[in-house]
Amino acid sequence: MNALEKIHPTLFNAIQTRRAEHAIEPLFLRRWSPRAFDASKISAGDLMRILEAARWAPSAYNIQPWRFIYVLRGDPLWDTWLGLLDPFNASWAGAASALVFLFSDRLMPARDGQPRQPSASHRFDAGAAWAQLSLQATAMGFHAHAMGGINADAVRRTLAVPEHYEVEVGIAIGRQASAEDLPAALREREVPSDRLPLARVAFPATFPSNA
Repeated sequence: MNALEKIHPTLFNAIQTRRAEHAIEPLFLRRWSPRAFDASKISAGDLMRILEAARWAPSAYNIQPWRFIYVLRGDPLWDTWLGLLDPFNASWAGAASALVFLFSDRLMPARDGQPRQPSASHRFDAGAAWAQLSLQATAMGFHAHAMGGINADAVRRTLAVPEHYEVEVGIAIGRQASAEDLPAALREREVPSDRLPLARVAFPATFPSNA
């Protein structure tokens, strides 16, 4: 019997039944966002490898508007950072190995002596960096869970974030634990989600009226 099947048969079955409609790398199906983490520590080197993958994301004009601020489990700031999450996310993210906040620069770099102009793609580009971060974490045996439920104003004040940076998401990174470690209300939700059929999201030539 598979080790995952022993500790979490529901999760094992969900992963086994995740199926792509076309041939893709298995990594994309393995990647998901659990909430049950085992409270182990992550080395600085492993976290840097995960952030290195994010660094190589594509961006408009290669401006790389993303910025990551992080803290490792065991750091004196850990509890302060947990307080920057909403109570729901703080209830489970405390067992993560690292907490990261992702920001994006709203302004393009100054060019040709002109003042900085607003960027139309900073959030799109930051999303690409998050995707690569999460995939690298999965490839290394970790998982990453992005959290929109944060106190953005408190993040800005506590981390001294410049005004021209958008506070995007918090990210919990760690090794997966059994769902039994979660509060009862979250245990049944601790399974990988499915996706809409490709025909519901990709269309030839024009946007369908019933989309």
